[in-house]
Amino acid sequence: MNTKLGALALLGASAVVLAGCSGGGNDAPAESEAATGDLTVWLVGTDTPDTARQYLKDTFEAENDGWTLTIEEKTWADTNDTYTAALSSNDAPDVVEVGNTQALGFADAGLFADLTDMKDELGGDDLLGGLVDAGTLDGQLFAAPYYAGGRIVFYTPQIVGDELPTTLEDYVAKGESLKTDSVSGIYAPGKDWYNALPYIWAYGGEIAVQDGDTWDAQLSSAESLKGLELLQTVYTKASAAPVDGNERMGNIAFCAGEVGFLSSPAWAAGNITGAWPWGDEAAGEEVSNGCPDTYGKDLSAFPLPGAKAGETAPIFAGGSNIAVAYKSDAQGKAKAALKIMLSEDYQKLLAEQGLTPGIKSAASALPDTDIAKAQAEALANSKGTPASPNWAEVEAAQIIPDALVKIAQGGDVTQIATELDSAIEAILNK
Repeated sequence: MNTKLGALALLGASAVVLAGCSGGGNDAPAESEAATGDLTVWLVGTDTPDTARQYLKDTFEAENDGWTLTIEEKTWADTNDTYTAALSSNDAPDVVEVGNTQALGFADAGLFADLTDMKDELGGDDLLGGLVDAGTLDGQLFAAPYYAGGRIVFYTPQIVGDELPTTLEDYVAKGESLKTDSVSGIYAPGKDWYNALPYIWAYGGEIAVQDGDTWDAQLSSAESLKGLELLQTVYTKASAAPVDGNERMGNIAFCAGEVGFLSSPAWAAGNITGAWPWGDEAAGEEVSNGCPDTYGKDLSAFPLPGAKAGETAPIFAGGSNIAVAYKSDAQGKAKAALKIMLSEDYQKLLAEQGLTPGIKSAASALPDTDIAKAQAEALANSKGTPASPNWAEVEAAQIIPDALVKIAQGGDVTQIATELDSAIEAILNK
């Protein structure tokens, strides 16, 4: 098996067929495309609004006589658990959405078609630079920008008041003052690692840095430890969230009046204000229609403050990339669909929902609200995870969330960070 598949090869032998393709795919394996057919597009979660989905289907089918387009909704768990087997098969989907931190791993495994020759058609310099980098391997583009999102701090003056913190330490102190047995001053479940990263970065720490061909993990550095120790204060003195939980139920806790500060993607505003429901009923989750008449009626937000007053803390630049499967038997049609998804009309439909569009020219459609402005300010100081094809394996191994749970449980921060550094280096330096 190609060892570069790492965590992407979770389903084992099904990925062996790609062993000769590592380093990214090339042109379509099929000699020709059928005159008619059905194009399959995989989208993840509910972020892509129904208006955009319908626009894609209607436009593609109008422009490609004899063809239909089917959208299948996947979960983020699917991107770790089933994508490799599906993309390796002879019945691969044609277009797939992936998280921006996963794109390099899939590209390096040879699962994506090379899009470099059509980069200008997709937007060229209008494409969102950070997500272009996330989808570029060895100078070749394999996954185009789809949308980005930044985490901001939501609050209601009903619980927090009107005086906001100006530094990260002030933020934590305010969270401590708001904490009760049932109320999180700062909602911080232990497995929410995206919201943990700003504490590390705010004081100059890093996850890992590259020196030549070697990655050196940095979570046990003095700078990173300062942030992690402050984060432990959040877990133990400011948060009532489950120490072994994730971030999914923060919106519901907020609407129950159980949260002072909630750091969440900007689109969570729609869940809180009732614009769209939240929760996966099929998975046994409670479905919430928000709280527009109570804690959502005066919802506001601000960027997470930094180490010094007047600064914002660097946040994780989240988002998605979109790619054409290397084993698609209709790469030409898949690329036609990709062009629609990167068109200004389509991208504006994403922007209207509060997602930062994958092309800069569509940003004019972002809502003119304080929340949208807070997201723009937060994203102006954003960072990503280490740009290694093996990073997807770090995420799939869950070693960062597991370490944070130990910190949330009151463990020795230095020891936990040192052990985590070793685990990260073992994966990145394979």
